[in-house]
Amino acid sequence: MSLKLSHQSLAVRFDHLLKVISGERFLQMRGLNNDLPFYICEYKAGEEQEMQRMRRQLINALASQTIPCLGGRGVKVLEINLYDVCVELLKAREGSDEGVSVWQQLLTIEPEVDKDALKELIQNVLDVKGYLIPAIGDRLSEADFDVLFLSGIGEVFPFIRSHNVLNNLQSTAKYKPTVMFFPGEYRYSLEQGASLELFGLLHDDKYYRAFNIYETQA
Repeated sequence: MSLKLSHQSLAVRFDHLLKVISGERFLQMRGLNNDLPFYICEYKAGEEQEMQRMRRQLINALASQTIPCLGGRGVKVLEINLYDVCVELLKAREGSDEGVSVWQQLLTIEPEVDKDALKELIQNVLDVKGYLIPAIGDRLSEADFDVLFLSGIGEVFPFIRSHNVLNNLQSTAKYKPTVMFFPGEYRYSLEQGASLELFGLLHDDKYYRAFNIYETQA
């Protein structure tokens, strides 16, 4: 049995991602059969640092390509890190004390509050539909890009769940291909359907409307 592409070396995976993402079929969103242009790039949680480096290299390599359907220029990638967006939102929101941000309040109370209470507080402030998706939408409207990379999935767990982000992005990010870099596995079976298994351990509920980018042809 051959090794899954997502379990092969970083060099092999890099070559596949570069070939697929720079392909006209991917960029022009062909062959989706009315599905969304959402793709999952799975990797082992222990590869986080390596994947960060590979993502930077991939963005640079895509920018240096000559793509006919883009007028001969390279692929412009917009990377949005969910953790960075969340921190910005928390810093921008004023807390219960005048002049103090929610972020500052969280840093103060974190050692004294139990995890469930802290989780509930953060989820209320970072409501995906009410705050996170509009913030992402603002970034999309301000940027000139061909492909969206979503990262920081593991860092925002358990306050924000990946399937919830994808579900709410359906109306906001459907006009350009989106690649979510996911520290876990995107599993699919006829019996159980599709599911996102965060860190390869935590069942992150069912999500059907994305493609595994390692199973995508250029």
